[in-house]
Amino acid sequence: MSEVPDGVSLSSFERRPPRPTATMTMTRDGHDDVEVLLGLRSETMAAFPGYWAFPGGGLSRVDDAAVETLEGFEGPGAKATACILREMSEELGLAPSENGLVSIPLDARQQIIADKRQYLPLAQAGEFPYNTDSLRVLSHRITPPFGPIQFDNAFMHFHAGSQENVPEIDLEPQTEFTEIMWDSPKNILHRWSKHEIKVAPPVVTLLMEIERTLEREGRDMVKAAEDISERLPARRSILFAHGVEVVPVKTATLPPADHTNCYLVGDPEGDFILVDPASHLREGMEDLANAVDRHKGRLIAITFTHSHADHIGDMGLLREAFDVPIWGSEYTSKTVACDRILTDGETLQLGNQNWQILITPGHHPGHTCFLGDAGLIAGDMVAGIGTILIPPHTGDMNVYMEQLERLKNLKPHLLFPSHGPVIALPTHKFNHYISHRKARHEAVFDAVKSGLQSLSEITKVAYSNTPNAHPILAEDQTLSHLMSHQRAGVLIEHSSKWSVNNTKP
Repeated sequence: MSEVPDGVSLSSFERRPPRPTATMTMTRDGHDDVEVLLGLRSETMAAFPGYWAFPGGGLSRVDDAAVETLEGFEGPGAKATACILREMSEELGLAPSENGLVSIPLDARQQIIADKRQYLPLAQAGEFPYNTDSLRVLSHRITPPFGPIQFDNAFMHFHAGSQENVPEIDLEPQTEFTEIMWDSPKNILHRWSKHEIKVAPPVVTLLMEIERTLEREGRDMVKAAEDISERLPARRSILFAHGVEVVPVKTATLPPADHTNCYLVGDPEGDFILVDPASHLREGMEDLANAVDRHKGRLIAITFTHSHADHIGDMGLLREAFDVPIWGSEYTSKTVACDRILTDGETLQLGNQNWQILITPGHHPGHTCFLGDAGLIAGDMVAGIGTILIPPHTGDMNVYMEQLERLKNLKPHLLFPSHGPVIALPTHKFNHYISHRKARHEAVFDAVKSGLQSLSEITKVAYSNTPNAHPILAEDQTLSHLMSHQRAGVLIEHSSKWSVNNTKP
């Protein structure tokens, strides 16, 4: 993202109510400890590709009909229960029974996968059980405002008992999960903390809560589930990775985003820094202060990825809330008085974690990224939602593309953008950005080479494959491409008319 160019008026973004969803936290008594079931989401999935997560999905009209038709669906969690039973039948081929879990006949499962409306008549015909007695709602969580759509998720729970009560799971008929695993919450969290596996953020915090409660309840999962479900919901940290917590801050940024991600980066029990605390409102500042208070470590500095207004908060409020030094690149220090200048290649020792400073201009001079074992705090080099603007006069499209190549070659574990959710497949994201920008860069040059001279004419041709692009933003980005070609010496401009520089060897 970036500051919206002067003269551009964008309609305000209005959020709709969160969509209801449900996921299943399925547990069993393993040989050594309680185990939980997670599935590895296919890399083709839109949300959390390549992540380990709970099975589940969105509530539908099929689930409304199940509540109205089938016996046993009662109370506020009835629709979520109907949804998760249907999702289990599709994704795992399992149904809860009085004696653990049972396999759904393959033919019935295939019918449901082909048309989820078949779940209800098959259940009514007795093709499989739809036992609801042992299901409970552990908690509800509304997803953070990273994107235009939020979800109100019911975390359902079913404890299957001993391993003997759990049949083999056949993943072949479905396409959401490529693998499954049963493991203890402690082992899953350990592997996650070592960055060996990627686990969806809400799953991480729920597993932490389950592990803490199991310790109190003598490793009894049934008692632990009762305890968790009866507790009032608490404000939970949003853990993108071990050592990377995010606090979405309301900002005036480029729609469809309306928040900037502020990151708490560093040792979860040692030194950490606050990156891009962009709040200009006391409400947002309170969210940041609460996150810092919850953190078990010590805040040692505030820093910024760059000096666009949707990344730098009210410095008076920040200094009032946090009495720590300000760090930033040399260019950022022209906007914010910095106590320490960050330079390319230096390493920050944050407790038991090391984070390398990378100065990555292109989007903005002095733009700073932070690279650690957990991944890359990417600022506005990429976005989890929307697009990245390259301002014509302070940015440079050629430099931006060079820096994207540089970051791709570092092969970060994850990408943590300033706008949108965590990016699970960094190489895929970088390849998309690089190919898209190169194609547009060539289209702009080719338009000039064909004889077009005015900015509006060049824009119309260069953006012919993007008819819905905002016309002023399209011209703004076309100008950015043109000026980058000019800096490279391949195009020249005279009296607002562009042409190929035929004198360049």
